[in-house]
Amino acid sequence: MKSGVRALGIAESYRDDRTDGRTRSTLAGAVVRADRAFDGLAYGPCHVGGTDGTAAVIDLIDELERPDVRYVLLGAIAPAWYNLLDLSTIHRAVERPVLAVTFEASTGLEPGLRDAFSGAELEARLESYRALPERRELSVNDETVYVRCVGLEPADADEVVRAFTPAGGRPEPIRVAREAARAADSYARSV
Repeated sequence: MKSGVRALGIAESYRDDRTDGRTRSTLAGAVVRADRAFDGLAYGPCHVGGTDGTAAVIDLIDELERPDVRYVLLGAIAPAWYNLLDLSTIHRAVERPVLAVTFEASTGLEPGLRDAFSGAELEARLESYRALPERRELSVNDETVYVRCVGLEPADADEVVRAFTPAGGRPEPIRVAREAARAADSYARSV
């Protein structure tokens, strides 16, 4: 992959919003080139336990106004306590491949969803979760990550993840976004 190719990593961090008593999560989007150069940053909120995560991700991408970003890498599929992301909707809205890269082995989210929600809330989340593309295991730098993708063939998605992961198992755009989200939350708590 050419060194100037850009990906947008999106990660989140929780914080309490003291102004209205609702708990929110900060989404951070970091643009990083394949040669590891950081090239842009944006923030957006979504509600913890809400259903606004997909719209928040799309808004964050739109806010960046970066047509040069070729890939969107998400650091979760259910940030902010099961605020499930719809990868296909994001892909259609931003017209770029969307890859969700997660870092822990799991038997799936259904048991957690069933513990946290009931009735129509549970059914809507289960429907969203079941509509996600299959999660595939991928070895990167002697570590294992789990990838879901929309808009790319699996082998191409693997190449993207590896190209943006110079060390360890966390792609650099997601790592930078995670650090940015944590810093924003830390700052918000201090003021």
